[in-house]
Amino acid sequence: MSSLHGRKILLGVCGSIAAYKSAALVRLLVKAGAEVQVILTTSAAAFITPLTLSTLSKKPVLTGFLKNEATGEWHNHVALGLWADALLIAPASANTLAQLAHGHCPSLLAAVYLSARCPVLLAPAMDLDMFQHPATKENLRLLRSYGNYIFDSPAGELASGLEGPGRMQEPEQIVAELEEFFGK
Repeated sequence: MSSLHGRKILLGVCGSIAAYKSAALVRLLVKAGAEVQVILTTSAAAFITPLTLSTLSKKPVLTGFLKNEATGEWHNHVALGLWADALLIAPASANTLAQLAHGHCPSLLAAVYLSARCPVLLAPAMDLDMFQHPATKENLRLLRSYGNYIFDSPAGELASGLEGPGRMQEPEQIVAELEEFFGK
């Protein structure tokens, strides 16, 4: 039995071309027996639809603070952070990494991160120059210093045509590392 069986995983999906990989990631997590709740940033919805992710996770995808504007019903970021066994952000864009590193809270995902008591795992995904920029390197250093786990970003061909680090790890590798993380 997988060490992910019965685990509650919050999956944050950020605006990156690598967001298409989140569908396979959800599928693999569910197949391993995890309960997956997806939080999709506004910019991520340009790359992958809530319908795809909700179908695979078998849960409505959360996209903002409000559940129902007419009634003022909201998604409780504190409750979400307490519910989860892990917060996995994959892909984690340069923008989101900067927000999290500096405590900015413009989205439901950032609010959940700031209130989460569970382990946080981040899978960066961006173009080569963004990944190698000193600000991004500093944000990753800060996030590690807060106790977050940062997945390696393998080198390879990027969407821009450049070659180098910045790719999001493949979903199979992320799930394998998560299983190892929970197996300890």
